[in-house]
Amino acid sequence: MAWDASGGEHAQKNVLGGALASCSKKPLTGWFRDGCCATDASDHGLHGVCVVLTAEFLAFSKERGNDLSTPRPEFEFPGLVPGNRWCLCAARWQEAFAANAPPLVVLAATNEKSLAVVRLEDLLTHAIDAA
Repeated sequence: MAWDASGGEHAQKNVLGGALASCSKKPLTGWFRDGCCATDASDHGLHGVCVVLTAEFLAFSKERGNDLSTPRPEFEFPGLVPGNRWCLCAARWQEAFAANAPPLVVLAATNEKSLAVVRLEDLLTHAIDAA
């Protein structure tokens, strides 16, 4: 099922042109914290790439100033571990790709709007689901 920012039936598409699938309910992810990598104009980070986190990527992100591993109870953030799925900023995925440290990608749950920042060909090289 895809998500629609207007609150109606799900309309946003994934990078393969299909309905945007859920990324993760546990931990709860997404710009709207609804489990999907849906986005709208207020999401300046474009949290559209559904990833499966790796230890390598979590270390990379922490080195870049975005510590995703440490729990932050004041923000109801549990801290992430390898294997968690998460809606990642497209630019962070691209940065990690350029540094040869990208996390794996779930194409069915990655928002097509991410293609404004990342190339589908690059996502395909790290996909866990078939194109």
